[in-house]
Order: sequence, then structure tokens, then C-alpha cells
Amino acid sequence: MPPGLLRGLADARLAPAIRQMHRHLSRPWTVAQLAKSAALSRSAFFDRFSHTVGLAPMEYLLGWRMAVARGLLRGRELSIHEVAERVGYSSASTFTTAFSRHVGQSPGRYARAS
Repeated sequence: MPPGLLRGLADARLAPAIRQMHRHLSRPWTVAQLAKSAALSRSAFFDRFSHTVGLAPMEYLLGWRMAVARGLLRGRELSIHEVAERVGYSSASTFTTAFSRHVGQSPGRYARAS
């Protein structure tokens, strides 16, 4: 099986950490916290996650947050500040910067184009 989310969820050690990221998206996760939920050291968790999923843990988390944010912005029911909070950002400006880098356009422009 190639690296990816399904392979990560099939890994008994990584699955709890991935589920935690998905269930508690707004939590300010650290590699140490995720490693603890996987019952691994930080370095072992980082290596295993990167090899199994194909992305570093925080890179995966950023991608997941941005995917959820895109869906929320398409719905046009929430303000950018509310979307930012739901996907784990303490300020709309920090979220806007991260979203713009990841998606290639601002959240407002993305929402208008959807």
C-alpha cells in the first residue's frame, strides 16, 4: 500500500493520533502530544508518520485544516474569523496568511469564487 491517510489509519500506533487530529481540529497540537497518543517517542512518531502517511505530522495537520477550511468557506455560513477558530487558528490574520500560502488565494477571495 502506498503512503497515505488509509495506510496511516491502518497503523495501530498512528491511527489514534490521526483520529485525534480529525476530531479536535482546533486544538493547538504538537508533535509531542500526538506522539503520546500514539505511545511513541517524538522522533519515532515523526519518522513513522512521515514514512507511513507520506507527510510530516504538522504538514498533514495543516493540509487537513485547510481542506476543512475550504469546505467551510464554500458554505458561506461563517465569517473568516469563525472559520479560523474552527480550524485551530487564534486570529483571522494568521489563518488568512496560512490559507493564502497553502491555497494560493485569500479566504475571502476563495469564498467569493466558490
